[in-house]
Amino acid sequence: MDSNLKNNLVGSMGVSGLISIIVSLICIGLSWWALQNLKLDLFIRFPKSAQGKLLHLLLAIVLGHFVAKFLLDYLSWSQMVKYMF
Repeated sequence: MDSNLKNNLVGSMGVSGLISIIVSLICIGLSWWALQNLKLDLFIRFPKSAQGKLLHLLLAIVLGHFVAKFLLDYLSWSQMVKYMF
């Protein structure tokens, strides 16, 4: 019985990790798409250069990470509400 509980826990952690990866990648992709509309030439001298593209990518990763963290936290909090009643 103890082994069954361990297997369920490991499986649950694996699914949780996979969901986190998928949500993070989707949010980074959506952030990249949304940042395409941002006029970086107002802040960067050469937005088409390698450095400008790298900055664009890093902004998408940071923004996507924060959005994904919010969504995953919200999902976790909403699952905890059932223990309130």
